[in-house]
This record gives sequence, structure tokens and C-alpha cells, in this order.
Amino acid sequence: MSRRLPLLDVPALLAAYADLRPDAAVPAQRVAFGTSGHRGSAFTRSFNAWHVRVIVQAICDYRRLHGIDGPLYLGIDTHALSRPAFEDALEVLAGNGVPACIAADVGYTPTPVISHAILAHNRGRRSGRADGIVLTPSHNPPEAGGLKYNPPHGGPAETAVTAWIETRANALLAAATVGVRWRPYAEALRGARSHDFLNPYVEDLGEVIDFERIRSAGIRMAVDPLGGAGVHYWQPIAERYRLDLRVLSLQVDPQFAFMPPDFDGRIRMDPSSPQAMRGLIAIKDNFDVAFACDTDHDRHGIVTPSAGLLPPNHYLAVVIDYLLRSRPHWALTAAVGKAVVSSALIDRVAHRLRRRVFEVPVGFKWFVDGLLDGRLLVAGEESAGISFQRRGGGVWTTDKDGFAPALLAAEITARSGQDPGVFYEALTATLGRPVADRLSAPATPAQKARLAALGAQQIDARELAGEPITQILERAPGNAAPIGGIKVCAASGWFAARPSGTEDLYKIYAESFRDEAHLQALLAQAQALVDRALTETATSS
Repeated sequence: MSRRLPLLDVPALLAAYADLRPDAAVPAQRVAFGTSGHRGSAFTRSFNAWHVRVIVQAICDYRRLHGIDGPLYLGIDTHALSRPAFEDALEVLAGNGVPACIAADVGYTPTPVISHAILAHNRGRRSGRADGIVLTPSHNPPEAGGLKYNPPHGGPAETAVTAWIETRANALLAAATVGVRWRPYAEALRGARSHDFLNPYVEDLGEVIDFERIRSAGIRMAVDPLGGAGVHYWQPIAERYRLDLRVLSLQVDPQFAFMPPDFDGRIRMDPSSPQAMRGLIAIKDNFDVAFACDTDHDRHGIVTPSAGLLPPNHYLAVVIDYLLRSRPHWALTAAVGKAVVSSALIDRVAHRLRRRVFEVPVGFKWFVDGLLDGRLLVAGEESAGISFQRRGGGVWTTDKDGFAPALLAAEITARSGQDPGVFYEALTATLGRPVADRLSAPATPAQKARLAALGAQQIDARELAGEPITQILERAPGNAAPIGGIKVCAASGWFAARPSGTEDLYKIYAESFRDEAHLQALLAQAQALVDRALTETATSS
């Protein structure tokens, strides 16, 4: 068990947010959109009041430039920095005359609920379109802060949009925020519109999940909201659909002191972490299925009596196989979306069911258009983010949704008579049992840039763990977008290496369809290939 690091000093963090001013000349203190918005900490001057103000002003400028003149749905999670960031964001929105829609009493609003609200408002509209901002650093530690922008398509903003916002925000930061328009918070709050996010979302969930089947099967469920933005959503879901669902905790604490420490002693609200999910795993035999979501409820974790905590790739394969078999109204020509670092088991599942796979770089933004227009039936990432169509077809959310895949685990159990862990065992007995791992290593910004630019010409090996290399990818097969790294494939395994979008790390992913020894050979060769390629690239530059 990891030793817990000291709990967050919340007053010190809030003081740093208000008082510490970032220096636009220091790269680490500038606005930087990664795979999911801008993130940082007030202590390191990477997420302070100035960042929020310039980003929101840049979003307002973007809205004007592109004729987005409808309401902006503003969501907030339970991190300590999200509340003051909400106040700063609302002030700037008011200063720009943007009609902000917020939850009653400034309540918490999960990411998928914001996506759902945007899509519901924009359905059939050509003018007065809505967009959204979610103030969240996702599952990251309590001292973290974050801001995500969702354009009118309801999903994460595409690279061209975030690049424009980032450039404009940094120009405002360098100009000491001259050009940021704002109104006092009390005035901004009076002018904001109170919006019912909860009830329309809960009511619509019946279009996505077969609650009648869950209820009639008497499935016993438990959920741990992990103190996140969905904490007050689960009980209304249970009551609306008359489910045997026990909400284990309603506690909200900006220190997240109730969370078990993660592998390194830090606190993360990560529902895919065995350490963070220790409490739910300990009671797995008390329920037919249990689940949790991260702080903004766009990621899920599934715990079953048979398997304990299911790795995200395992559950993603189960979800895809189950949905493609149980949704008869879904279009036969539509595809399955996966990221380049997701399990190859997904390809085998799709191939068996005669479905195409749409493989894209890491980042849910690459799935948005396909989910919106129905070209994608289900899309998911190895980091436990999934969205899928309504039961009768049609878009549900274009951002990740933690609620739907969590509840789907109960539907799978009810319909198949076996929990998702048993379902996975049956799947792999037929299609092969992969073993996988991921390594992380420190990397400077310069090293991360070199890795992102790595090309096939730098990989001179012809074999991967004893097998001929069949494919070296610099671009994703689905959309030809750069993957920001490299992926090397052979018949029985693959590895991918890419820089982290949020930390000074690079990551190596590997998967083997043989055994653990083969996996370790993949990882070892991958590490050597990457090290050599980075060294050679650095030397040549």
C-alpha cells in the first residue's frame, strides 16, 4: 500500500490561485491545451485566475468570430479550484454579453451532462447555437485545476479550435490581461440563467440503457461517485428507474481525504486505478456489479464479483461486443471507434461481427463528428472514456460519458446472466487473451517534441519481439491524423510510444496475444527503439 502524501492545504491553494501571477514568458506558465483542455495548479502558476480569465475571453472572441450566439452551458466539478474558476469565468462571460446557463445554486455539473445539454439545445437549429465550458481537471489530484471547451457539436474542441483559443489567450496573458472584459461576480450571477441539467439528462438515459431489463432481473448495484460532480445524480437515476442501486457515499471534500492513495501516494479520483478503487473492490461480492466515475464523471470503473476491477480495455471490448449484438436498430454500415493505444482485441471483436474499425490518435475529439452524424456506433479509449448511440440509433453525447457505460454493466449482467468479467473471459477464450502494460518515463519538453515528430525512418528494426514488423504507423489509419508518436505492430503484439499531453512524461504502451514473457520482450525492445531513436534525432538536430 502506498504511503499517503500530506493532504491539500486548501486555503493556501486558493490564495495562490488569486495572488500568484503567471509569467507569459515562462513556457510552463502559459496557456496550453493538451488532449483535454488546459490543466495545471495554482502552486506552479499554471492554473490561476489570470489563466481562466484570458481563456474565457479568448472563447468569447472565438464565439463572435464564428457566429456562436446562443447560450453557453457552464459546468463545474468538485475540485477546490473549480469554484473560484467558475466565478472568474462567469464574470468574463457577463462582460462579453454571453448568456451563461448554470445549475441551480451553482451545483455541480458533469461533463457528459454539458454535452447532452448542448446537443439538446442545438438539435435542428442553424442559429442561436449553444456551446459549453467545463471547469475540471478530470481525475487529477486535488490541487489541480482545469478548463475544457465544447463547441456547438457538444464534444471536446478540435485541435484547430484549441490552437486558436490558446494563441489568443496567451496574447492576452502577455498583455497583462488588457482586453479582458468582465463584470463583478454579483452582477454576473444575477444575469446568469438557472438551467435544469439533471432532469432532462436522467429522463433521456432511458433512451440509452434498458432499465426495464435491469429492474426485472433484480440486479443489485453499488456506485461510488468518488466525491465528483455526479454525486447528486445517482439517487435520482435510481428513483426514476426504480433500480436496486446503492449510492455508497455523498461526501464532497476538496481535499478528497476519503480517497485511498494511488500508486505513488498521491490522491487521484481515477476509477481505473486498483489503488484508488480499493474500497469498492473490497465489497465486490456484495453486489452483482459495482461502478465508480471520476471527478467530472466522464470516465468509469467497473467492479465485478468474478474479476474485481476490470481494466478499461477489457471492458471496452465487452461493451463493443455486447452493443453490436444487442442493438438491432443500429446502422449496419456504421463503424466502431478506437484510439491507437486501445486493445487489438477490439479489432478482433469488430472483425468477427463484420464491422469496420475507425482508429484515431489519442483524444476523444477525434470521435466527435462520427458520433454526431451516426458514422460511429460506439467509441472508446483505453483511459476509460466511452460514448455510444441511443438504443434506437442517434447521438447520445459527443463527449465521454461515465454514467452510461457504468449502467450498461448492469444491463449486460441482466441480459446475459453473467457479469462483464465473465463476459470478458468468454470473449478471450474465442478471440485470444491479450496481456498489456504501460510504462511512463520523464521527458523534457524538447524530448516530447522529438518523440511526437518521430517517423518510421527512425525505426530500423525489422522484427518486434521475434516476429516480422507488419506495420509502422505515424498517422492513424482511420483519419490519417498524426498520432503524435509511433506505433509498431507485429502479428502477435504491438507497442506505441507518445508524449503525454498533460505531464512531462512519455508513455510506452504494449500488448501481447502470447504471454507475459512476450509482453516484456515487447516493452524492452520498445524502450530500446525509442531511446535510440530519440538519441539519434537529438544528435541529428
